[in-house]
Amino acid sequence: MKALTIFTPTYNRGYCLENCYNSLLKQTNQNFIWLIIDDGSTDNTKELISRWMRESRLEIHYIWQENQGMHGAHNTAYEAIDTELNVCIDSDDFMPEQAVEKILAFWEQHGSKNISGIIGLDAFKDHTIIGTELPADVRTSTLFDLYYKHKVTGDKKLVYRTELTKKYPYPIFKGEKYVGLAYKYYMLDKDFDMLLMNEVLCYVEYLEDGSSRNMLNQYRKNPKGFAFYRCELMKLPFTDFLFIFRQAVHYVSSSILSRNKKFISESPRKAVTVLAIPCGFLLYVYIQQLSRLLS
Repeated sequence: MKALTIFTPTYNRGYCLENCYNSLLKQTNQNFIWLIIDDGSTDNTKELISRWMRESRLEIHYIWQENQGMHGAHNTAYEAIDTELNVCIDSDDFMPEQAVEKILAFWEQHGSKNISGIIGLDAFKDHTIIGTELPADVRTSTLFDLYYKHKVTGDKKLVYRTELTKKYPYPIFKGEKYVGLAYKYYMLDKDFDMLLMNEVLCYVEYLEDGSSRNMLNQYRKNPKGFAFYRCELMKLPFTDFLFIFRQAVHYVSSSILSRNKKFISESPRKAVTVLAIPCGFLLYVYIQQLSRLLS
């Protein structure tokens, strides 16, 4: 049985998916499965992957589903994965040649049932680290502490134990296609630390049609998903008032967008939510005005 699943959610990305495929062909350790979750593509994605599967140069598993958004694709992936470890490599990203070898060797040496996974580095194509490196004097950390205690910045690559990522499935809201992926990661933070690995595991390209580039539209079109995410972050046990207040501001804004009149009674931090109403309303107005300017 393979040790690692590399899963790739994709939607109409046939034009760039080959870079990811070629990087996996070059891996110095082939002890992995490539799982592709096709989230309703209407381009040549299916034909492209069918050709690669016929070539049999990699063990590829392919699942097509009606479009649900990134979090829905992640749900499907976690349900299907049966290897010990998994890592998500987006369709516009690719892995350095020794990434799989480094992941598996590091886990064999340091991994245990008391650890949820590994945090590695993302980099741009020119090898520049995204954000900051991981603290050299810290062996393990939760993802939350990494950003808010150790002041690390930038996207990082997360490798998880599969039995854990099957927990906390992302909710699907009718008519919406976005819930913050970090919801699951912060839920796992409540019980486990992660190993820190100062190695580049993924090269990243932020394309114009990527979700990172379209966050304003995501915010407007998926208010229930955003409100859920902020509501869950307010429940975290290891946060300070300022963090909770920021989540409450966004929760109020998204609740106004979704016309949820029960948002105060549904909030886990009712007093803070009431305090956040003026700022949340101003954020709502700002989002609406910015959307009109950009439309």
